[in-house]
Amino acid sequence: MSEVTVQGGQEVLGVGRIEGPILVVEGGANVSYDEVVEIQDSRGQVRRGRVLEVGEGFAVIQAFAGSTGLSIDGTRVRFLGNTLHIPVADEMLGRIFDGLGNPIDGGPEPLTDRYMDVNGQPINPTARIYPRDYIQTGISTIDGVNTLLRGQKLPLFSGAGMPHDQLAAQIVRQATLGKIAGAPPTEGEEFAIVFAAMGVKNDVADYFRRSFTESGALTRVAMFLNLADDPPVERIVTPRAALTLAEYLAYELEKHVLVVLTDMTNYGEALRQISNVRGEVPSRKGYPGYLYSDLASMYERTGRIRTSKGSITQIPILTMPNDDITHPMPDLTGYITEGQIVLGRELNFAGIYPPVAVLPSLSRLMKDGIGKNRTRDDHPRWGAQLYAAYARTQDVRALASVIGEEELSDVDQKYLKFGRAFEREFVNQSFTENRSIERTLEIGWKLLSILPKKELTRVTLDEIAQYYKGDDASN
Repeated sequence: MSEVTVQGGQEVLGVGRIEGPILVVEGGANVSYDEVVEIQDSRGQVRRGRVLEVGEGFAVIQAFAGSTGLSIDGTRVRFLGNTLHIPVADEMLGRIFDGLGNPIDGGPEPLTDRYMDVNGQPINPTARIYPRDYIQTGISTIDGVNTLLRGQKLPLFSGAGMPHDQLAAQIVRQATLGKIAGAPPTEGEEFAIVFAAMGVKNDVADYFRRSFTESGALTRVAMFLNLADDPPVERIVTPRAALTLAEYLAYELEKHVLVVLTDMTNYGEALRQISNVRGEVPSRKGYPGYLYSDLASMYERTGRIRTSKGSITQIPILTMPNDDITHPMPDLTGYITEGQIVLGRELNFAGIYPPVAVLPSLSRLMKDGIGKNRTRDDHPRWGAQLYAAYARTQDVRALASVIGEEELSDVDQKYLKFGRAFEREFVNQSFTENRSIERTLEIGWKLLSILPKKELTRVTLDEIAQYYKGDDASN
């Protein structure tokens, strides 16, 4: 191996070892962690990579496009002396890029002289603003009982075969129609959506393209697509590239940005694959021990800061292997983020869309973004009452499975009726239905009116007098 200094960095001829997408290069000096490299094979073709690990006299490099066609002696590695940067511009909205930020929609390269590090800039915790502004998604199970706030990170936990893709597309489409601007929408505020797909099949990518184009949402969306047949190592960069653009739009152009990342489980698999190739000691289920901090480095690139009017709201989507919510990916994601929206298999089998399982779902910031002057004064107590009533329904269903429905008390019978109506009318809504918060609250009160007044212990008497529509004679 030989080393030669060239303009812009140093170049090494020959590598010590090639294993999958990993190259071990000996002889480089003053190489830094995360530095970008250009890898040239014996035919002169160039691909990019980045430094994963450095030591005395050697560097471990990850090739983004894999190592096919590379040889030990005929490979040249040029260290560029800088970390991976991507171009960022407002004109990137309405465009489609690959996982590394290169256009794949046939359009030109973004015309900009602004480049930003894909690893982002750490946010001073004291500069953060606590999220308090409500975002209307048009979906009752989110807006009503698991409210999303501007600047929040709220993941979606799903499973194989469930309609998380449709739900993500619906949120993006309805947010693009102006609902992300808050409740009520504030005049003059700009919003945008950054959508990143990792390891998805071609038909899923085509579905998102078609859905955004037909609805007119694509003009406000920047899409980053890493397909299933793309190199897995690119999946490590894809969400970071998307978040880099989101940071530029939010903190420099002062837009309100919604970031949707799907599927984070594929990201975790790519991370595990790279970790195994590097020979790192595996942790739970073969994932690297730094999985928590790696996920946090992306999830924490969310929120509002005092120096900008913009914000980043993040919805990561994870498919839980075997519907196991204790799997490392959803488990650690739940610790880092501020709640979770869980899709239920039984509701999906029953033909309910979206099949949001209300009881295991949670928005930890919901209480700070609803109520008077935000949604409606009765919203907090209404949500608590609806949740408590549905929880009681599950207990009644368990009892009915033992003794039979005909043996239940009159009150328990009404809870069963409430539960069926709740799933059919509140949880269930069409893919094209964009419900206002007023409509969501109206449906909730209609369902609560199935129950006797004496069962409504979490709302005020004034609210019962104003919104309750039940039969007083039966109470």
